[in-house]
Amino acid sequence: MPLHGTKVSMRKITIILLVFFAFTASQQASGQYFYSGKEYGLSLGGSEYFGDLNTSYGFKYVRPAGGVFIRFHLNPYIALKTTLNYTKVGYDDKWSTDPYERKRNLNFKSDIGEFAVQAEFNFVKFATGDFNNRFTPYLTGGVGVFYYNPYTSYQGKRYYLRPLGTEGQNAGFDSHKYSPVSVCFPVGAGIKWWMRPGMNVGFEIADRLTLTDYIDDVSSYYVGSKYFAKDPQFKQPAAYYLQDRSLEVTPNDPLGRAGKQRGNTSTRDQYMMFMVNVSFQLKVYRCPGYMNHDASGD
Repeated sequence: MPLHGTKVSMRKITIILLVFFAFTASQQASGQYFYSGKEYGLSLGGSEYFGDLNTSYGFKYVRPAGGVFIRFHLNPYIALKTTLNYTKVGYDDKWSTDPYERKRNLNFKSDIGEFAVQAEFNFVKFATGDFNNRFTPYLTGGVGVFYYNPYTSYQGKRYYLRPLGTEGQNAGFDSHKYSPVSVCFPVGAGIKWWMRPGMNVGFEIADRLTLTDYIDDVSSYYVGSKYFAKDPQFKQPAAYYLQDRSLEVTPNDPLGRAGKQRGNTSTRDQYMMFMVNVSFQLKVYRCPGYMNHDASGD
C-alpha cells in the first residue's frame, strides 16, 4: 500500500513539473523582444582620389577600402556613426589628357588611415524587425582626421616625398610645409535596409573634403633647382629629380623654373569612399529609449 501511494505521488509531481515547464516555455516564446539602438558593423568597398594629379575626376586608380563602425540610433530618423577606415590612394600624370600635366610627369601613392564621426539623416523611419519600416535612403555628413604619407618610385626605389621637400620646404619655404595628419569632412548619401531582424545592410558613397592640398605632395609652384643644391640639410640627391620629373620626359626643356605652376593652390585635395556595409543589432527585452522618441507614433 505505501508503494502504491508513492507511485501516485510521483505521478502527480511529474504532471506538475511538465505543466510548469510547458507554461514557462510558452511564456518565453511569447515574450516580446526588441533590438538595441547600437549597431556594430563592417564596411568593404573602394576609394578614389581627386586633386592636383587628377583634375578631371578620373577613376584610374580605384583601390580597396575597408573599415569598422559603430552606429548609434538617436531616433528612427537620425543616427550617429563612428568609423575607422583604411584605404590607399594615388594617381599618375600619364593618365591625363592635358599636355601640360603629361609633361609634368608627377605621380604618387599614399596609405590613408581615417577616423570619423558622421550623422545620418533617414528619409523615412527605419527600424530593424519592423516590416513597415524596412528600407530608407539617407544623407550623411561629418568630420574626421586622417593620416597620409605620399611616396613615389624612382629608379626602382621608393621615396617618401614629404621629407624631401619637393616644393622647397627644406630650403626656407615654410608656407609649403604640411603635416601628415589633416582634417576631412565626409559628405555623401546611402541606402540601408534590414535583411533579417537585427541584421542590416547598406551602401554608402561619401566624398572626403579635406583641409590639405598635399595628399599628392603637389600644391603650388616650382621653386627652382638651385634651392635644392644650396639646401644645407639636403641629403637626398633624388629630391632634385623628384621635384621636377619633366626632366624624364623633356630633359632639354624642363618645366621646373622658379615660379612656374606645379599645382593649384585654389583647391584642396579630396578622396571618395564607396562602401557596402553589414551591421548587427543585439536583442534586448525592453523597448530601447530611442524608439520612445518617435514623434510619428507608428
